[in-house]
Amino acid sequence: MNPGDRIRVETDSQTFEGILLPRSELEDEDHITIKLDNGYNIGISIREGHIEALGTEEHLQVFPEIELEKKEGLPEISMIATGGTIASRLDYRTGGVHMLMEPREIFFTTPELAELVFLKKVISPFRVGSESMTFKEYPILAELAARELNEGVSGVLITHGTDTLHYTSAILSFMLQNLHKPVCLVGAQRSPDRGSFDGAMNLICSSITAGYSNIGEVVTVMHGETSDTYCSVLRGTKVRKMHTTRRDAFQPINGKELARVWPSGTIEYLSDYRGRNDTEVTADTTLQEKVALLKAHPNCNPELLDFLVDNHYRGVLIEATALGHLPTDTVNPEYSWISAVQRAREEGVHIAFATQCLYGRVNPYVYTNARLMFNLGVLYMEDMLPEVAFLKLAWVLGHTENEEEVRQMMLHNYAGEITMRSPVERW
Repeated sequence: MNPGDRIRVETDSQTFEGILLPRSELEDEDHITIKLDNGYNIGISIREGHIEALGTEEHLQVFPEIELEKKEGLPEISMIATGGTIASRLDYRTGGVHMLMEPREIFFTTPELAELVFLKKVISPFRVGSESMTFKEYPILAELAARELNEGVSGVLITHGTDTLHYTSAILSFMLQNLHKPVCLVGAQRSPDRGSFDGAMNLICSSITAGYSNIGEVVTVMHGETSDTYCSVLRGTKVRKMHTTRRDAFQPINGKELARVWPSGTIEYLSDYRGRNDTEVTADTTLQEKVALLKAHPNCNPELLDFLVDNHYRGVLIEATALGHLPTDTVNPEYSWISAVQRAREEGVHIAFATQCLYGRVNPYVYTNARLMFNLGVLYMEDMLPEVAFLKLAWVLGHTENEEEVRQMMLHNYAGEITMRSPVERW
């Protein structure tokens, strides 16, 4: 018997059938692991029963590619497929999850889409795990999304790995100017071979959002709670992945859900959003790549900033502590960041602070050390998430390095990234 074979294991009390998985590095020779038909794995002692081979299930090696038929009266949407867990399947030869299956194989997991929308086009400009995304891929996504929207589709789905899905939703929120149709980023926390696969429902709810909702923004559409009840539609600049594995990992920060969408097609709007219309979308994709993201912490050495200045970085977003602080009055003067920040500013490097607390906002006027940084020209980014402020800084510096223009653009609210009053019910 080989991994990928279907087997039956009979013990004194139970009989199990499933697909034999490769033995992992954590297993011993007394046990095997099989994948049950419900998608879950089970380990069984081979000393306790009889094992019988039932043959090889070749269809489990690759999902079939499916063309969805066009049905009259359904809204047309386009899909941009980039990879990630939503486009994954189990590789029975290795026991690991393979993230890069063909885009049209995704429909094998979600045939219900044919009853909801017509997928006018499926585009896959690249396929990569989202942790491997770079600034080279973002403009491609923005230009494709703008093109599809301007050609008349009701909305765009972007299937994407969840690791950095919220980074991509943020940068597209800045790049897609005059956007008034939904661009829905959607992924999965669990792979399709698992009984807890969430990608199918996420795809259904994102298709409903793209095809039927009144929302005209970049949003993420993922499970709203751990069970299969509804998906949350979250603004692309106010969302963060807050858990490594939970299906409701994506949560709104310093804001509320825009809407909830049920697989039945029901949409419940919960807060203000930019509405839908047919305005032509522009992809404004210029970025400054020499921008870095640093995190303040105890014992952080200002030579980190010196390194970036020496290597000609043009902008630095710092996840500052609490209201927006860096070490200044240290016992050992070598750990004070005042001189390093002053030098960076003299060299023309733009520095901005967002709070690593995530909830709440920075404020330069409460404590002396923050006032020192503010007087050196550090920008305080209100209640923006650090990832959002980092990408906004890269986008702004792609357009200008004029001191006053950078300040105005960084503090201008382009895509709901700044709220002047944080809702108390979300901290």
